[in-house]
Amino acid sequence: MIEIKDLQVKYDDFVAINDVNLTIQEGEFFTLLGPSGCGKTTTLRSIAGFIRPSKGSINVDGKNLVNTPIEKRGLGMIFQSYALFPTMSVYNNIAYGLKIEKKSKDQIKERVFELAELVELNEEQLEKNVSDLSGGQQQRVAIARALAKEPNIVLFDEPLSNLDAKLRKQLRLELKRIQRETGMTAIYVTHDQDEALEISDHIAVFNNGKIEQIGTPREIYDQSASEFVCKFIGEANYLGAELVQYINQHSNITFSPQGKHYIREEKIKLYVPDDRHVVPVQAKIISEVFYGTFSSYLCEALGTTLRVMVKEDGTTIINDKEDVTLYIEPKDILEYEGE
Repeated sequence: MIEIKDLQVKYDDFVAINDVNLTIQEGEFFTLLGPSGCGKTTTLRSIAGFIRPSKGSINVDGKNLVNTPIEKRGLGMIFQSYALFPTMSVYNNIAYGLKIEKKSKDQIKERVFELAELVELNEEQLEKNVSDLSGGQQQRVAIARALAKEPNIVLFDEPLSNLDAKLRKQLRLELKRIQRETGMTAIYVTHDQDEALEISDHIAVFNNGKIEQIGTPREIYDQSASEFVCKFIGEANYLGAELVQYINQHSNITFSPQGKHYIREEKIKLYVPDDRHVVPVQAKIISEVFYGTFSSYLCEALGTTLRVMVKEDGTTIINDKEDVTLYIEPKDILEYEGE
């Protein structure tokens, strides 16, 4: 288990992170998520040992690592830039750490081939120089090299951000598979909300050097603890005062007129849900965007512009400028304090 307590990193008068507290269970995929400059990478590099905290502790299995040198922390790390040896073969890149440990040739060969199979690299690719591989293949080499010495904890610093969208999606599924098969504890840094939701067991959302919320992907998305988390994770509609007042009048849940209110696009329905604890709202469709598996409708209702996501199943056909009834379930509304 990893316990980070009251972690602070300070440069003169600038506080990069402050009061960071995390508990990461053994064998889980834990993601540090947030925009650029929020403190997530600083936290990761503090765990790795590249940055010395101003205060706080980093405990792994009860041992504080703050004063432990990088090479003695027993952690694997995968960088955004891969950090491979471009003139060496794939085989030698993966074997590098094992050679430093003076493992026998047979031990090294067995481990390299085992890892190559895990990350889906073939024998022909093992013989190539790293510089001859694609970005996705190089990232697989970086993963294999990080796993070579069998670390229990592997740190990932935005490892997929240099890849195109399709390959990024493919490799993040591979990362989750590898993490599950090896049983390693993964601490993963990303600014990509979809990536975090898809692969994480738990997520810590960072903002301005502090953690706004820690939770499962479902908790972070459906029960966003702050307005920042709500707006950063996925898409959410802001509800205007007139619409909130109307919902108050037609619901047994009362929302504060001084608060700020949001609802996720897919939570608004164009049909009456089974439980029927909904408020019907008359709206006019302004425009539609078709995405293949779903469509997004831009609607106007009581002075509020709403985006409504509808799954395409061939049964829902709506025309632009058409009047429709939207169904809003009050419990799906997220409320935050006003300024």
